Amino acid sequence: MEDRKLTVRAVERALDILMCFTQNSELGLTEIAGMIGLHKSTVHRLMTTLEEKAFVVRDAATEKYRLGIKVWELSTHLSQSDDPAVLLLPAMERLRDRLGETVSLYLRDGKDRLRIQAVQSNQAIRRVAQVGARLPLTVGASSKVLVAFAAPADQEELLNDPDWAELVKGGSYVRQLQDIRERGYATSIEEREPGAAAVAVPIVNRNGRVAAALSVSGPVSRLSSETLNEFAPVLIEAAREMGLMIP
Repeated sequence: MEDRKLTVRAVERALDILMCFTQNSELGLTEIAGMIGLHKSTVHRLMTTLEEKAFVVRDAATEKYRLGIKVWELSTHLSQSDDPAVLLLPAMERLRDRLGETVSLYLRDGKDRLRIQAVQSNQAIRRVAQVGARLPLTVGASSKVLVAFAAPADQEELLNDPDWAELVKGGSYVRQLQDIRERGYATSIEEREPGAAAVAVPIVNRNGRVAAALSVSGPVSRLSSETLNEFAPVLIEAAREMGLMIP
């Protein structure tokens, strides 16, 4: 029984290591050890195994690690029949062409949001959205949409989380969520990233559940508050059509 516990713990630690690469593309041994709270010698043993199995690659010059080819091989076998990132890509491209700005698709993952798809603007000055980026759920237009339209039990759990105490204190954030539900969209100007603005809407699937958040973002020099509000009806209609594609 003890051996089994040790084996399971080793698997958990190896998965924790791989999850570190959702935040950075290259990491050193010390960085990984600090991120998951393990001794460097323990991390080194796990990294050696992951490297042997091609889940990570070590750069001999920098002594940093990056994800290996096995991760890519696994990703190519993901089911695409009901994957929003695949199903909605053509519609996202049409929306990008219509509005001229970067279009992103987000899912909620615990207290974070995960960008699962993005179509970059073709303009010279643009906001580049990295697919796979994990961002806090406490700030930004897409975050507010995912919280505002979350199931009541999920929303209550988030708002009662100790990490959210300062955000919720005073009631202005909760009132903002109510306004977003009434309007059907959220906007943000330089909330998370200086010089960037965004508008986001929920995508509701055929079962009436919020499946994702759809956003359009770009530089504040082009996306004023007025422009964001003008974009909102276009996004709402696009999200309605996208929702019909998702089971």
